[in-house]
Amino acid sequence: MIEDINPLIGKKHLKAIKHPFIDPISAMNIKKGKIVTAEEAIELIRDNDTIVTAGFIGSGFAEELAITLKERFLRTGRPRNLTLTYPAGQGDGKTKGLNHLALEGLVGRIICGHTGLTPGLGKLVNDNKILAYNVPMGAVTQLYRDIAAGKPGNLTHVGLGTFIDPRVDGGKLNELTKTEGEDLIILINVEGKDYLFYKSFPIHVALLRGTTADPDGNITMEKESMILDALAMAQAARNSGGVVIVQVERLADRGTLNAREVVIPGIMVDCVVVARPENHWQTFGEPYSAAFSCEHRVPMQAIPFMEMSTRKIVVRRAAFELKPNSIVNLGIGMPEGVSQVANEERILEYATLTAESGIIGGLPMGGLDFGAGINVDALITENYMFDFYDGGGLDIAFLGLAQADAEGNVNVSKFGPRFTGPGGFIDISQNAKKVCFVGTFTAGGIKTSVKDGRLRIEQEGREKKFVREVEQKTFSGRYAAENKQQVLYVTERCVFSLCEEGLELIEIAPGIDLESQVLALMDFKPVMRKPPRLMDERIFRLRRMGIKDDLLNIPMKDRFTYNAADNIFFINLENYYMKTSEEVQEMREVVGSILEPIGKKVHTIANYDNFNVSPHLVDEYVEMVKYAANFYESVTRYTTSTFLRMKLGDELEKRGVSPHIYESKEEARKVLAYDETL
Repeated sequence: MIEDINPLIGKKHLKAIKHPFIDPISAMNIKKGKIVTAEEAIELIRDNDTIVTAGFIGSGFAEELAITLKERFLRTGRPRNLTLTYPAGQGDGKTKGLNHLALEGLVGRIICGHTGLTPGLGKLVNDNKILAYNVPMGAVTQLYRDIAAGKPGNLTHVGLGTFIDPRVDGGKLNELTKTEGEDLIILINVEGKDYLFYKSFPIHVALLRGTTADPDGNITMEKESMILDALAMAQAARNSGGVVIVQVERLADRGTLNAREVVIPGIMVDCVVVARPENHWQTFGEPYSAAFSCEHRVPMQAIPFMEMSTRKIVVRRAAFELKPNSIVNLGIGMPEGVSQVANEERILEYATLTAESGIIGGLPMGGLDFGAGINVDALITENYMFDFYDGGGLDIAFLGLAQADAEGNVNVSKFGPRFTGPGGFIDISQNAKKVCFVGTFTAGGIKTSVKDGRLRIEQEGREKKFVREVEQKTFSGRYAAENKQQVLYVTERCVFSLCEEGLELIEIAPGIDLESQVLALMDFKPVMRKPPRLMDERIFRLRRMGIKDDLLNIPMKDRFTYNAADNIFFINLENYYMKTSEEVQEMREVVGSILEPIGKKVHTIANYDNFNVSPHLVDEYVEMVKYAANFYESVTRYTTSTFLRMKLGDELEKRGVSPHIYESKEEARKVLAYDETL
């Protein structure tokens, strides 16, 4: 395999680079160590350098250094032909962030995850003035770590079937790149499976940001809203023979920083620049929030409710897909509203929201604060977050929907001549167990209202979003279908799901005419095995939907599952409180309907975590258990509650039922496996 890959890397990666650096003896003589002015630091950047910049919109972005680099170029015409590489979008969509560097001659190439917040760079791409590559955000964050480790590149499945795939565009954004640019992404087959190989390249300069630095260059980030990939970027530049420049807010004396709080060690830092306050905002939307830096938690009741709107209708329907204990990712834009609805419905505590920036738990922010969060449980680096995502750690992702086609493909990255890039969309959408795309049914000026639980279209959008073929394939419906991924497409008036044949229409809003307000506005006919059912009427009411009970109360039939391959019957009674005789009878009927047709006895595992039975129903419930036991070859029960193990165990034993209840699912499964070997 090494022989197959190495010729594709080129000598460029293997050749070390050397940059001028601050003479340590001179630095000690002037008693300031690595602390220099922004102008002195930027002087180290040379023509044709590859620069990596940290940042997530505005969080963690070294604004002072970007401004100084722009001013130097405008003053001297140098440096020229830089390559900019960065994972997330870094800008405010106007003038800040990498918009400072959108100057012809200064930039010759970009290798990035997102360009939507930097219209100046987008124009250079569209005008074929620079080479331009889009790569999935997670793949590039992991690539920086691989560059730091001296590896030839990053091998991953992320990007297969999308415009990133070399069999499509290879991530190349314009004709100049397609005709003159090298291939940075190649297709490799490993043991019969296709993968994409993202090739390493040297990093000459890293422009990073922290909060506090000492004269030795040790950097802490106590007031930053996220950690991002600063360490991996610093290591990549250092081990490429390059220069690491870090912008900070303040200085500390040598030896006073807590070693545990140092994110970038001084051995990797060449220059430290103290920024002006106006160029060191915590995010591009917030000068400083103690909640963003995890210094304190804020009351969730203080967060205002969303006003009823088309957007709220969409995210209300999406919120029905939340399940207890699920790990969730929310995309930028409309998907952010899912968290607001979850907070309104008092169900936010039952799921763990995450953001690709490294936020785990709490409430992710939106707009120019996107990537930051309040009341978070943990804050990790971007590359480790994508490791978790890529391995299947997400239960569900809520992502934007700009265009969809009959095959189930989704486009969120290209619209006419305008590129935005995928950001983390491809990594997240390809790897989440379930994906819920959210967006309006049509685009451009759509207006709706609700009355008596019914939806009215007051003004239709100007553009169709369900088209014959998406302009750019950011999500591959075929790849998802082949991998049996659950996918929903949620709009204000209808819901589609992904099936093997493509997009299937499964729900329609009350008040919407199927023919004139759905099918007539699509460029293709969706699959319809049966008439679509009505969307929940509560979505179209002004009051709270009350989905907390729905979330916590799993339907009886969904609490019992039979795995034919292993002949195991799973019973999930977690968080269930049995209060009526009708519920006991329903449970008996469900068990019988599943087990009677099998024709043989089954092994059974029952989860009794937080289960309870009303005292007056104990005898009736135990009789039902005896009935079910007639179908069991063996049974193991478990609960983490010591009280319930003792109480339920005693009641079962008194009534002649095997009483032992284990402490965990794993213990119960081990005992079952042991029994099967006898």
